Amino acid sequence: QVQLVESGGGLVQAGGSLRLSCAASGRTFSSYAMGWFRQAPGKEREFVAAISWSGVSTMYADSAKGRFTISRDNTKNTLYLQMNSLKPEDTAVYYCAATVRYQYPSASSTSYNYWGQGTQVTVSS
Repeated sequence: QVQLVESGGGLVQAGGSLRLSCAASGRTFSSYAMGWFRQAPGKEREFVAAISWSGVSTMYADSAKGRFTISRDNTKNTLYLQMNSLKPEDTAVYYCAATVRYQYPSASSTSYNYWGQGTQVTVSS
């Protein structure tokens, strides 16, 4: 079992930055890949970024490339998402996810076994 708790969401103006964190507990953190997804009102959940167990391999949605950075600290059992140059269309609930089946990043939500409760990010124009 893996428990995930996100934090760091909030209200920010367009062009601003936020850093999301996801604290993990349960299985050995460094043994599985993780990802960030988001869901805006009335829309399906979509992939944002993913990272391998070691942190060496990363993957980003086109909407996140150049603005968002995913990272992890295996000594702190924590996943991060640094979001810069935020836009109103980034407004969504952001979820972290873990897959104990794969060690390398995946953009598919079906690859992930465990999900956090989500943290709200609101970007005002």
